[in-house]
Amino acid sequence: MKTSTKIVASFLVGASVASGVATAAISQPAGVKVCVDKRTQAIFLAGSNGCSTNRTALTLGAPAIDVKSIASLVTPSVVSIKVVTLSGGGSGSGWVYKSDRNNSFIVTNNHVIASAATTGNITIELLNGDTIPAQIVGRDIAYDLAVLRVNRGNLPTVTIGDSSRVSVGEAVVAIGSPLGLASTVTSGIVSALNRPVTAGSFGTESFVNAIQTDAAINPGNSGGALLDSQGRIIGVNSAIATLSSGGTSGSIGLGFAIPINEAKRVVDELVATGRSTRPVLGVFFDATFTGTGARIGRLSPNEGAEKAGIPAGSVITAIDGVKIADQVGAIVKIRSYAPGATVTITVTVPTGGSQSFKVTLGTAPSN
Repeated sequence: MKTSTKIVASFLVGASVASGVATAAISQPAGVKVCVDKRTQAIFLAGSNGCSTNRTALTLGAPAIDVKSIASLVTPSVVSIKVVTLSGGGSGSGWVYKSDRNNSFIVTNNHVIASAATTGNITIELLNGDTIPAQIVGRDIAYDLAVLRVNRGNLPTVTIGDSSRVSVGEAVVAIGSPLGLASTVTSGIVSALNRPVTAGSFGTESFVNAIQTDAAINPGNSGGALLDSQGRIIGVNSAIATLSSGGTSGSIGLGFAIPINEAKRVVDELVATGRSTRPVLGVFFDATFTGTGARIGRLSPNEGAEKAGIPAGSVITAIDGVKIADQVGAIVKIRSYAPGATVTITVTVPTGGSQSFKVTLGTAPSN
């Protein structure tokens, strides 16, 4: 008999209550000593005299993660976000994605700023305490991502990593503003990959093919950065799991982040046009199905699944070799691709037996 503990993904918006910096330090590991320019993020070999004041010391290729150096390098690029509306407010985290002479683009979660989408005020707070008004450039409910713009240029940006190279057990660092405690730094490991997570109310759900981590993440960390051992962002912290009894509301070692490769595609579209797209398989799932997999109730005319010849009534059991447990798993996996990608859909056909189909995904507006 199988037993399981039900967990619920929860949004991480917390009230702003204080400010401060919390960093974790470990002994200096062996590795290549470099200096990272605080503004451009360019990397230079460190000289015998160390790094100048406008550069941050960092150790690359070290056997252990250098949390202290990563914190020093990245905290100037992570911001606190405060939202004030007629009905209340909240706070969250964000990070500087792009910056030119006049403007900077901040990435965060949609749920952090959604209450101010029509009315309300959004401000960001930098590491030095400066507060700057922010405007929404675009937001994507389905991916739980949003881009803000501030009229302040030459802010230090976060270096983009590659979430496809992340491995279970890899050391990571999370930076954000839990409960308004600005620039809080925690560390842990990647606990799992491709974890299907859905959050939000019916009709406005977000679906995340998440990186799971045990680095402490709490309400207010939403939109903050999950970093690899070289200080590169590999995920956008978005949700935590809580016990279904509701007895534990803080971190229980189950945090989830949107993989940066998935997020970057959406963010780039939002920056360029204010709108984003999602991939389309072209199926309607049977919500009454209780077996393993995701059963296709009907097909969308002239979309990828129909063109590939997948029969209605088939049960999707794997996508590109990744096992699919249920409808949410199928949606999350499909949304991890870009429109136009070709994927292998393995199904159990209505007449019995397993077949695989190559499907080219279509495109649709994400919101």
